[in-house]
Amino acid sequence: MERHVLGRSRDAGRPRRWADERGRGAPDDLTALAFFRRRFRAAGTPARAASEKAYLKSSLRFYGTSVPEIRRAAKDFAREHPELDRKALRAIAEACYDTDEHELRSGAIALLDRLSKTLDDRDLPWLVGLVRRSDTWAHVDWLAVAVIGDVVGRDARSPRRLPGWAADRSFWVRRTALLAQHDQLKAGGGDFPLFARLAEAMLDEREFFIRKAIGWVLREVSKRRPELSYAFLHEHADRVSRLTLQEGAKYLPPAQRSALGLAAEAAWIRREQVRRGAGPPVGSVAGPELE
Repeated sequence: MERHVLGRSRDAGRPRRWADERGRGAPDDLTALAFFRRRFRAAGTPARAASEKAYLKSSLRFYGTSVPEIRRAAKDFAREHPELDRKALRAIAEACYDTDEHELRSGAIALLDRLSKTLDDRDLPWLVGLVRRSDTWAHVDWLAVAVIGDVVGRDARSPRRLPGWAADRSFWVRRTALLAQHDQLKAGGGDFPLFARLAEAMLDEREFFIRKAIGWVLREVSKRRPELSYAFLHEHADRVSRLTLQEGAKYLPPAQRSALGLAAEAAWIRREQVRRGAGPPVGSVAGPELE
């Protein structure tokens, strides 16, 4: 397995080591790869690796490491290397993505997530490049919501990029355009008219991950501003997919659900009542979104 020559510079074949603004050396990408591999091997299990590989239908290799452990490793690495700057961060992420190891890519995203404030609008084309290389919701959604979404929320120049992504040939990039405002919209902010324009243009798509993304964002918006989600679903009732409708109307008031042709009481309410009556679930399987 240790046949990777990733992260080596083209000059003299030595690992890259970046200097930050204070002249101190940031960790090179080989150091990061070794750190994360060591942590993921120790925390992973063969059973979990086989299960996750099958669930994600992935061709990548898996250590079987949980997301909390991946986040913990990224936190520890960042704490051990406070000198990490934008240049080193991008180099480490590239090195992780140059492998065929699922958790290394996850580790890169966790590190980008933790240090996303070092990124800005100029990094978005590169981040979308990572989306193109991800080919799994487990990585695309994390990048789109936590990393790209943070930049879009902080940098006023960034929302202008979303219409271009929404017209991209890759449905993962189109999904990213929909999810990039997720956290802002969920919190009661964001540019809902922009989201609505992008979503409306994709309503005729049959791709599951596009239909799910539209419904997912509408669902989160409805928790604070149900009138916006309802108005969108009502206006496009003749085009919206059943998946999008059920997801987007999940938390709408009974009267609005009925007006959309759905049962006044959402199925999740009945399931929750049954669950509470039967006691807490033994386990659960995560769906294709970050929740």
